[in-house]
Amino acid sequence: MFEAILIAGPTASGKSALAIALAQKLDGVVINADSMQVYRDLRIITARPTPEEEVLVPHAMFGHVDAAINYSAGQWMADVQRALADAKARGRMPVVAGGTGLYFKALLHGLSAMPEVPDIVRAQVRADAEGQETPELHQRLAGCDPLTAARLKPNDRQRILRALEVFSASGLSITVFQEQKGIPLLTSSQCRCLFLAPERTELYKRIDRRFDVMMEQGALEEVKALGARGLDPALPAMRAHGVPGLLAYLKGDVPLEHAVAKGKIDTRHYSKRQFTWFRHQLTEFDWVTPEAGLAAALKDN
Repeated sequence: MFEAILIAGPTASGKSALAIALAQKLDGVVINADSMQVYRDLRIITARPTPEEEVLVPHAMFGHVDAAINYSAGQWMADVQRALADAKARGRMPVVAGGTGLYFKALLHGLSAMPEVPDIVRAQVRADAEGQETPELHQRLAGCDPLTAARLKPNDRQRILRALEVFSASGLSITVFQEQKGIPLLTSSQCRCLFLAPERTELYKRIDRRFDVMMEQGALEEVKALGARGLDPALPAMRAHGVPGLLAYLKGDVPLEHAVAKGKIDTRHYSKRQFTWFRHQLTEFDWVTPEAGLAAALKDN
């Protein structure tokens, strides 16, 4: 009997449905490992479990964070540690499901201890970056932290800003901290680790169909409400797949069909990166088709 079941995979691969089915069979709790499904403002556009699905089995760490918060992997680790302890105390099987590779890597390999960045420092870095193009910020990072700048893409605004914040707060490269390994919460020998790997053509069809369904369910209205809050566009919630394009449509910058197409394309590109991450970073995961996921997860349980 494993202590936990970890269900990973690209977006739209069927992770949520499998996690719920497993929790029903094993008296479990579904624990979120998706960096966008933590935000309460974005139920539809992030394909979070519906209220009807959430009453079928206990769910933890879904929609518990405000979109104004720059939720980090460190915060996720603190939250998931509590969720795992609660599941154990209640005698429930933890079923950790999501597509954020960094969360699973932190869970199984530990997370580097990052320095605390005071709110005033973070606000100053963000204010200084206002109106600057991302490649300009990348050049600025190269001037103070060339080690990190060399491994970040010039258009990766969120990670560049994070590196600038850490340097401003500590005077050290974020890479120095990232190379210091933390303590894992679980080991692969304690878990059934599965990566759902649909055939690529079918996956892209699923992504497109799901985006169309999300639009029918009110994704545009959800994004409109988010945009009305006037949040920093660099925040993670503001960059969720589909959000930037729909915000551009709402501002009158692009036609709706272009915004929808961008959401689908961005999601497909993200799914490719998910395949690559797990293939190279988390080799302890067994790759299975979505159809074989339930049987594989229940083996030896």
